[in-house]
Amino acid sequence: MEKLDLLAVALGLAALAGINLYLTVFVSGLAIHFHWITLAPQYQSLEVLGNPWIITVAGILYLLEFFADKIPWIDSAWDVVHTVIRPIGGALLAIQVLGHPSPAFTVVVALLAGGTTLVAHTAKAATRLASNTSPEPFSNISLSLGEDAAVLGGLALMHFNPLLALLILLVGIAAFFYFAPRILRAMKAKIWLAWKKLNGPADRNVPVKLPISLQPRLASVFSRENILGETIAWAAPCVSGRGRRIPANLFGALVATNEDPHKMIFVARKSGRPFARTINLEGSVVTHEPKFLSENLVIFPAGEKGPKYLFIFPRPHTALVEQIVQYLCERLTEPALQEQAAAVSLGSP
Repeated sequence: MEKLDLLAVALGLAALAGINLYLTVFVSGLAIHFHWITLAPQYQSLEVLGNPWIITVAGILYLLEFFADKIPWIDSAWDVVHTVIRPIGGALLAIQVLGHPSPAFTVVVALLAGGTTLVAHTAKAATRLASNTSPEPFSNISLSLGEDAAVLGGLALMHFNPLLALLILLVGIAAFFYFAPRILRAMKAKIWLAWKKLNGPADRNVPVKLPISLQPRLASVFSRENILGETIAWAAPCVSGRGRRIPANLFGALVATNEDPHKMIFVARKSGRPFARTINLEGSVVTHEPKFLSENLVIFPAGEKGPKYLFIFPRPHTALVEQIVQYLCERLTEPALQEQAAAVSLGSP
């Protein structure tokens, strides 16, 4: 039981280091230095954290992080820098808890603790990237204060009940790996949108032509879906948002065909496998929705019922999205399509 408690404290400190390394060391050091807690014999190796020099350095670095964590995009830049620092810090804390029992065991614990820290760090960084899509700073401030509270609560829980802390940690890691593909896709999409915005042209209203060819990696996906051999009217690269049977944050392309005016096809690769979904435009409304990082193409039913779709384009592609909306609106107002939509409306109860 004693060894299990040691492992719980070691991995718990590593996980908290992934959220805020400096606060974890600073508060632990203060508690040890001022005897707010009494270390059990098996934790005597942690007394080094009570050294005034360690407390001072950790406190200064935490003060810097306290302000950096509350500024949009500065917090994400800070996370990038700490992608290496936090796992190393978490591994060192875990090793210090166990007191260097043997070289082989030290390496195993360092790997486990470093991985645990990296999981917590990745979850935090992904959450911050998602919050930075809104220009207001209040979400960043709330997240930062919530993370600090989580670190303080986690330290208190490890002191009073290490095994419960370990159980919560294992549940959190399992949840992370379950949602990891979605989290990583979301991170990739946000980074791509931010990069495109920073490197986009100053004039976003320059006239553009809708592309008429697909990237090689997507051409084969469209060919598999295109049973009738329809020709491409245009193919616009984008990222999927919400939509029925379409996972979010897939990098792909919207394809319109010359033969069928009332449908589009979203093609992508999901985990390396071909992915395609046909979108029926009958009775739909198409709009353009500008956001902080992106230009969104929104497709929703004119009535109350029906699937809604969102496709995300980089911020500099304003003219491209406007041209797509204009094209689709013209197709949706063609007489033949109007008759189809009217027939559907009359046939519905």
